Amino acid sequence: MNQATNSEILSALLASVQLPGMTDHEHQSSLQELSRLVTTLGYKVIGTLSQNRLSSRGAAVFGDGKLKELARYTGGTGVVASMVVHKKSKAALKFASNKPDNEPQDDEPDSDQDDDHFDESSDQEDSEQQNSEKLAEVHEKAQVIIFDCDLSPSQLRNLESATGVPVLDRTGVIIEIFSRHAKTKAARLQVEIARLTYLAPRLRETGGGGDRQGGGVGGKGSGESSQELDKRRIRDRIKELKQELGSIGQEHLTRRSRREQEISVALVGYTNAGKSSLMRAMTGSEVLIADKLFATLDTTVRPIYPETRPKILLSDTVGFIKKLPHDLVASFRSTLDEALNASLLLFVVDCSDASFRSQLEVTQKVLQEVGAGAIPSLLILNKRDRLSAADQEILRLEFPKAIFLSTRSPEDLASLREVLISQFEKDMVEEDVFIPYTVQGIIGDIRSRMRVLSEAYDEKGVKLRVRSNPEELNRIKTRLSTQAAK
Repeated sequence: MNQATNSEILSALLASVQLPGMTDHEHQSSLQELSRLVTTLGYKVIGTLSQNRLSSRGAAVFGDGKLKELARYTGGTGVVASMVVHKKSKAALKFASNKPDNEPQDDEPDSDQDDDHFDESSDQEDSEQQNSEKLAEVHEKAQVIIFDCDLSPSQLRNLESATGVPVLDRTGVIIEIFSRHAKTKAARLQVEIARLTYLAPRLRETGGGGDRQGGGVGGKGSGESSQELDKRRIRDRIKELKQELGSIGQEHLTRRSRREQEISVALVGYTNAGKSSLMRAMTGSEVLIADKLFATLDTTVRPIYPETRPKILLSDTVGFIKKLPHDLVASFRSTLDEALNASLLLFVVDCSDASFRSQLEVTQKVLQEVGAGAIPSLLILNKRDRLSAADQEILRLEFPKAIFLSTRSPEDLASLREVLISQFEKDMVEEDVFIPYTVQGIIGDIRSRMRVLSEAYDEKGVKLRVRSNPEELNRIKTRLSTQAAK
């Protein structure tokens, strides 16, 4: 994304409802997370506005009073405009035009109501004066309103009508961030599918246009409206994108099948937990690192460096977040399959974040949804350098099996490397393998896939003491027998 100039940065006001059962801490944590999402999108947050509600399903989410308060930040009316214009019938218009001049019209106050009308005008002036005083307290106008919940198409229309500015919901913000950060073809296709799925029901509310005739091949006939045409085009486009994504998915399956015999570790966790930093530190690869939400959308697979024997592959996956849109979870299923096929999962959390426990629950829940809940895992409490020694000791008591880590500490990284090696070697066996000099290509295969503990040479061949998985060892033995029989 191009760096925006100051004139291009939009001012955003965050809005939310605190529902029954939601604690103050959970509410504030969700708002802070939304603020980071909005900042990642390139907007400037100028304030927040919240209201306790029994439900977020109201016509304009907020109550009337809070809606007017919201409109003071934008200069809007605070009132939802009616979608229906009530017109007088011809008979009513004719009746009104035939009234004598001295007879009061229906829409004019009579003489008995003059005093009440005067008092009402006076009250209205006082109210406008109070509103102007409150408006003066708002130092900067909001150019966009962003709600920390999903909004229906009608709620979006009502809020934009009352505030006079564009309104976004949490899902819309996340999808926009994904679309900006997607780099590979697969990621762009996945995000576009999610974006169109999100946009389809909102076409009517976002000004999809009026009725227009649509005949011709593929059309429903002369009565097809613009919304129907647009929705049909979106359905067709989604179908095309899914077909294209399916062909790319086959390529990913082919590459993944080549790695099935190798040990793989997947980094999973909340967005901005430090997975990419750990990936770069453990593999030496040039992985993008940024203090932004969803900086990584594409899976990167690299061997741990210095390389181990057998080789251990490390993969960086897309981060999770609370209220992650289901369409995005479905779209990124192929990316999450990297975790589904891993030998081990490393749950990376930012232990300096007070809400890391709930973030860990979100990660575990999403992985269970894709069928990766039963894969062996280790908990990595990352960014421990931001905690005091006393806070670390408290966490050690709470998470005795967790690995405390700072990617800035070479000792921590070396310790994690040894943990990973021992994690996979505990199920390995040691055995002597004799390879005659007449057999070609097997020694190189053994060195790349097994850990050679010792080697001895004689006039007939070489004897290797190896540590390996039983399956890999049996494969080498079968290959030796086949070549020896020739």
